Amino acid sequence: MDGLAAVDFEFARQVLQRGIAALFVVAFASSLNQFRPLLGEHGLLPAPDLLDWARSSTRAAKMLRPTLFLRVRYTDRRLVALCVFGIVVAATLVAGIPQLGPPWVPMLCFLALWLGYMSITSIGQTFYGFGWEMLLLEAGFLAAFLGSDSQPPSTVVIVLFWWLIFRLEFGAGMIKIRGGREWRDLTALTYHHETQPMPGPLSRQAHLLPRWIHKGEVLGNHFAQLVVPWFLFAPLLGLVVPGPVPAIVGAVAAAIVIATQAWLVITGNFAWLNWMTIVLAFSAIGVPGIGAEPWPARTDPPWIIDGLPLYWVVITAAVGLLCVVLSWAPLRNLFARRQLMNASFNRWQLANAYGAFGTVTKERIEIVVEGTMEEDPDAASWREYEFKGKPGDVRRVPRQYAPYHLRLDWLMWFLPLGRSLEDWFTVFLVRLLEADAPTLRLLHHDPFDGERPRWVRAVSYRYRFTSHAEFRSTRARWKRDRRRPVMGPLSLRR
Repeated sequence: MDGLAAVDFEFARQVLQRGIAALFVVAFASSLNQFRPLLGEHGLLPAPDLLDWARSSTRAAKMLRPTLFLRVRYTDRRLVALCVFGIVVAATLVAGIPQLGPPWVPMLCFLALWLGYMSITSIGQTFYGFGWEMLLLEAGFLAAFLGSDSQPPSTVVIVLFWWLIFRLEFGAGMIKIRGGREWRDLTALTYHHETQPMPGPLSRQAHLLPRWIHKGEVLGNHFAQLVVPWFLFAPLLGLVVPGPVPAIVGAVAAAIVIATQAWLVITGNFAWLNWMTIVLAFSAIGVPGIGAEPWPARTDPPWIIDGLPLYWVVITAAVGLLCVVLSWAPLRNLFARRQLMNASFNRWQLANAYGAFGTVTKERIEIVVEGTMEEDPDAASWREYEFKGKPGDVRRVPRQYAPYHLRLDWLMWFLPLGRSLEDWFTVFLVRLLEADAPTLRLLHHDPFDGERPRWVRAVSYRYRFTSHAEFRSTRARWKRDRRRPVMGPLSLRR
């Protein structure tokens, strides 16, 4: 680092800008494919109803986070237009085109992505109630001030990225230490690979590893989340301590975060959470020599400070001051006895609190949806609907979907954990009875090939991964038992 300019972090900037933009492409694509059947005009939880309520009073409007759809009436076509716009803008940033201009060009592009995606998450209700939504928004806002290829990145903004990943990792670590006993007695990973919301193709193999390895995983997690994040700030010492050691310490800390997140990527499907964490970790990796040539500080005119235009120094300083003010609440939260998880302390979802899996479920309960064409539900033969990501057919290999987010599948995992079924689930069953084509496209398999079933119902099963011996005998990856009725049978006919 060289004063106001982080001259050794050009590589970090390239990874941050292009990586965050790529995840915006994924996020907007996920909304393009899923928002309308889940939350559109005829969705399970119609967003227009929420917007009508928000418009009913000033107080109600203030309870809703900022969204363009309060100004412009929501329609499914406008939602599609917003998603396509977001994909196009994000794709140009991935290609590095706006970064070729002055710094305000990529700034406007990232701010457009931030405001556009916030407009979607603000009306997304329970289907958008995930920590990685606000993480993407906060990262996108900070990325707006990384500048362009015409000058070095600002030290202030790079440090703000370190503060973001510190809150993300250290907050998650503190949630676990304060959470379930399984994190303290090192047994959490004995269950988690099997009971996580959406297993991946290697989750079963990870689950079947020896218990001593699972304990090692938990210890490694605690080290990576509670100890390592402090060392991400080590490059700051380079401002007062000469030599490469501070930068090396920061890079090693970043590498540990990247390695632990890569393990989570290959053993699970947590949408873009792990991918974003990997991208953010690159902010602490300084590579001397990259991009240093165009910025000869000694020949800078007065309106250029450390290679940065004066107006850009003012803008990034203002952003830094704003983030310092907003960071007081999440800082207190990190050390609070009742730590909040995935919480925002302002309407703009900046300087948030993060964390996940403070407790780990010990058994996996899956709600299976079935239908039949027969008239008598008591004597009927039932056929199952298959979801894309969550377990169903015991022989099917779980697929890798992350960083793509299967919102319906994730909400299905949460259903057995609640005291009662949510309203959207009843509407979902009605859509199946109607053979609603957009809803059926959210599924992996419709057993009735677009025809309307006579009855549908929901039953629950306990799932567990098969052992090596059971797999050799049955070729099944899951074993399920203890079937119980949950809802139905339901029918649209009388």
